[in-house]
Amino acid sequence: MNRRVQRAGALAAGVLLLGGCGFRGASSFNLPGGADVGDDPYTVEVEFLDVLDLVPQSGVRVADVPVGRVDSIELDEEDWTAVVTITVNRDVELPANAVAAIQQTSLLGEKFVELAPPGTEEPRGRLGDDARITLDRTNRNVEVEELLGALSLVLNGGGLAQLQTINRELGDALEGREAEIKDTLNQLDTFIGGLDEQRAEINRALDRANELAITLAGRTATIENALDTIGPGLDVINEQRDLLVSMLEGLARLGDVGTRIINQSAANTVEDLRLLQPILTQLAAAGPNLGRSLELLLTYPFPDSSLTALNYRQAQSGGVALFANMTATVNLDLTQLLCRYVIDQAGALIELPLQDAIAQGKCGSEPGGTAAGATGGGADDPPGTAAPGGGFSLLEQLGGGRVVEQLPGGELPSGPVGTLNLGEVGQ
Repeated sequence: MNRRVQRAGALAAGVLLLGGCGFRGASSFNLPGGADVGDDPYTVEVEFLDVLDLVPQSGVRVADVPVGRVDSIELDEEDWTAVVTITVNRDVELPANAVAAIQQTSLLGEKFVELAPPGTEEPRGRLGDDARITLDRTNRNVEVEELLGALSLVLNGGGLAQLQTINRELGDALEGREAEIKDTLNQLDTFIGGLDEQRAEINRALDRANELAITLAGRTATIENALDTIGPGLDVINEQRDLLVSMLEGLARLGDVGTRIINQSAANTVEDLRLLQPILTQLAAAGPNLGRSLELLLTYPFPDSSLTALNYRQAQSGGVALFANMTATVNLDLTQLLCRYVIDQAGALIELPLQDAIAQGKCGSEPGGTAAGATGGGADDPPGTAAPGGGFSLLEQLGGGRVVEQLPGGELPSGPVGTLNLGEVGQ
């Protein structure tokens, strides 16, 4: 009896002792062959979308070398993913952006967590205590059950019969068309080669399209304002739609009438142009003469080339007169005309002043004589005085002006019409 009591007391004490130390059943025992995590391991949390049949105390490996174990597997109720807590030996150095995957030792072997550096980016940092490998850097291996299920789907009424049908129909379609298929493949190869050669241009066009999209996105407010503003204009156009349609119909009818008129008058138009051709030909031939005639038109009756020889004189009105090396005397006195051209055609007589000629009734006096009422004058006397013999020259009788004077220095002006420099009149 006492022995039984002692055994019961020892068993109760052992149970209490194990409960106080956090005994978790078989999971609390260290199995032989497990990884050595050392005296100071660090803990890492890993997110998995599906942990398959991974269990606590499963191994953690790096390059197929055991470096830790799985402590716990929990469910994250926020995003419904599995969070696996692992313990890793501190002597194992892994980058902070390490990746994790659930692997299998063999076809029917146990599952384990494999840690590895990232394969698509440069390692950075170091994985330490309470680090977390997120879902975007974890993966899992294909299960044998999934592989066998897919294989059974193919073998048992899956896609094999359909593949045989597709193969047979494809052979029937290509039979006798080998040349066309080969030519099509050659053209497709040329087309793809052209696209490959223009790869830079295509990329540049896509970049420009992207820049345009960014610009349009930055001006969204302006585009919305334009769309809102164009609404009333579209309403007005919609209201005037009948008038616009009527206008377009009228333009169509006008076009039909114009086409009909052109078609009917085409022959006459061509004939008129043919008859007009000789006139245009003669005008083209007379082109240089027309140009030279314009030179005379502005300076009629003198050509513009003669204006370079213009002389100057003091006009009776006090201004300056121009002439082209010529003088004109207009005498409407019948007495002078008769004396000059009827009585004294040889010009031997010395002309008398008009008053003396009328008073004496004769045209002139003999050379060496003195006209009545006339005063003598030397050859150097100024114009307006009596000439030797008592007569006056016809120019002095009619004009009473001064003789023609040249420019100072005796030089003739030169240059085109309109650029003549008068200078000063010689006194």
